[in-house]
Amino acid sequence: MSEPGTPLDRIDRALLRLLSNDARMSNKELAAEVGLAPSSCHARVQRLLADGWLRGFHAEVRPEAFGIGMRAIVFVRMARHAATLLEAFRGHVLRLPEVLDLYYVAGSHDFLLHVAVRDVDHLRRLVAERISTHEAIGHVETSLVFEHQHRSQWPDFSEPESSRSESRRK
Repeated sequence: MSEPGTPLDRIDRALLRLLSNDARMSNKELAAEVGLAPSSCHARVQRLLADGWLRGFHAEVRPEAFGIGMRAIVFVRMARHAATLLEAFRGHVLRLPEVLDLYYVAGSHDFLLHVAVRDVDHLRRLVAERISTHEAIGHVETSLVFEHQHRSQWPDFSEPESSRSESRRK
């Protein structure tokens, strides 16, 4: 993935923070929050989209609406770490509709897959028949997700720690 374009300033980060918290905010509300004219605010949001800093707008939907009764984390350790096998596995699992998120990680596992399924039988078939049968797999473990909380807003570490500390003291 390439790096987004134009560097961000304080107003850009404020717009991203506001939109990540509520993507349905109107342009008029956004403009008032950041102290811009609505036309300038609209232009900034369009630039954030064009430059790749803002990647889309999403609705948060209850999984039960789609018949999802269970989620799990599947921990995958590769048998071999050849680049072609890693890419093949990545492509394979990203084509599975049950895979919500894929994390390529360092540590005792190589990939973490966040999956959504109807029930335990669906999970068993997914792991046993569609994930662990891939030629690159060495070991698979599965953990059920009892509860999932998602934070849509990223922490802002764009300023050095010393600057953040000084602004809090003022």
